[in-house]
Amino acid sequence: MDQLQQSSHRGPEGPVVLAIMDGVGIGRHAQGDAVQAAFTPHLDWLKAHALFCSLKAHGKAVGLPSDADMGNSEVGHNAIGCGRVYEQGARLVNEAIASGALFRGAVWKKLVGNCRAQERALHFIGLFSDGNVHSHLDHLKAMLSEAKKEGVRKARIHILLDGRDVGETSALDYVKAFEQFLAELNAGDYCIASGGGRMVITMDRYNANWDMVKRGWDTHVRGIGPQFRTAREAIEAHRQAKPGVIDQDLPPFVIVRNDKSVGPIMDGDSVIFFNFRGDRAIEISRAFTDDDFKEFDRAPRPRVEYAGMMQYDGDLKIPRQYLVDPPAIDRTMGELLSRAGVRQLAISETQKFGHVTYFFNGNRSGKFDAKLEEYIEISSDRVPFEERPWMKAAEITDQAVAAIRANKFPFIRLNYPNGDMVGHTGVYQATQIAVESVDLCIGRLMAAVKEVGGILLVSADHGNADDMFEHDEQTGELKINPTTGQPRAKTSHSLNPVPCFIYDPAGAAALKLSAAAVSKGLGVSSLAATCLVLLGFVPPEDYDKSIIEIGN
Repeated sequence: MDQLQQSSHRGPEGPVVLAIMDGVGIGRHAQGDAVQAAFTPHLDWLKAHALFCSLKAHGKAVGLPSDADMGNSEVGHNAIGCGRVYEQGARLVNEAIASGALFRGAVWKKLVGNCRAQERALHFIGLFSDGNVHSHLDHLKAMLSEAKKEGVRKARIHILLDGRDVGETSALDYVKAFEQFLAELNAGDYCIASGGGRMVITMDRYNANWDMVKRGWDTHVRGIGPQFRTAREAIEAHRQAKPGVIDQDLPPFVIVRNDKSVGPIMDGDSVIFFNFRGDRAIEISRAFTDDDFKEFDRAPRPRVEYAGMMQYDGDLKIPRQYLVDPPAIDRTMGELLSRAGVRQLAISETQKFGHVTYFFNGNRSGKFDAKLEEYIEISSDRVPFEERPWMKAAEITDQAVAAIRANKFPFIRLNYPNGDMVGHTGVYQATQIAVESVDLCIGRLMAAVKEVGGILLVSADHGNADDMFEHDEQTGELKINPTTGQPRAKTSHSLNPVPCFIYDPAGAAALKLSAAAVSKGLGVSSLAATCLVLLGFVPPEDYDKSIIEIGN
């Protein structure tokens, strides 16, 4: 179905508002659940008096390889916006490596052939963990093994330390295992060349902080930064200099031999950015590939063969060369509503603006119809999230409430980043305040929707704030840091379901939960069909089932 069909239900008098509480799930453990511990009178009221169900937000329910894989904001917003489950980056790369398609591809052959013909280095840059949210070390290892097999003599690996999608101080475990892998690979001149924490260098997103990218450029490309003989030495020294620092916040480092960087990126080299997720890969890709680049001085800019693991922005063709085709997402809810002439508004702050626009629209930059769509980005503060756990929730709500009362947009979507961005810091008190800030704003949305006869859906893209302490996977027991005697902080997303509240204060539609929703059989992809039903449309047949049914 390329065009939406009207249903017998004509929709509410006011707008349908979809509020995404990023990183707010339904926890399994009381200890460490900042959502459960938070003072949330509005969410509590919705659970008691509105329609409520839980939705799956991880693993196969959002297109990831297995149910052991945590959901994330990218795949969550893809699923919410397109109403279906597509195979996502991790699974697509797994399949391309397993089948050999990646290595038979023209781009791989070009980059490897360049290294052989010119006797140049093959560089790999990416998130150095097996978190499977942005990247996976197995992908890097497979490419290094194939590079050796194909005769590449020199490889350099530039590691971005995680501590966010995996244990917050697990970097040395990954480095030690990887060094053992390189030793067993016995490929000759293959080594780690540089690195640093993912929230310090290279992996900025949404143009929030280009200084991060410049630091990464200086570290990886120019070989400028604190010098160490090994990655292990660098990590240990940085930890000693700043006790308590977690991996994502570690300063950059450069590995040297005889006082010279082992791996600056030079003219004629080949470079692969091995993250499969797009949001934190676009800016560094632009730095390598854009001829008209004004964000910082790249001099000297090496002329290299550059490729991403995937194409991170299909509309802007970033980058031009990539190893694995991204999911081809079409007929998103936003696109179908635009074709139907429905005005739409999307709002968030910088940290999640791309999620409620680009990812929501199926990895598409720009608007489907500029006359019908308006996007509002509120600039995020450049301070540690734990110091401002309320972030820009109030400003997002100001814009949303004004739009609800104006009643010019039948469909409004917004994202509150607090539960996710503050949850990633591992600071429990700040995360609790973050959730409370969102709850306060949900109350304002409820009041505005009630004024104009609209309907409010409140849900999330994945969990995070609901699982702030590490627990034993088998027993569920809390893990304690032996040094401090305190619970071990957890900074990664959870494997928990997320809540869905549907608030219809006018009650004109006689809404009830569908049988699939009651049986907990639906995922966040069902939010799209639900919104379409509430707006008075018949969802496409291949959309995942609606959470609600409309009575007589």
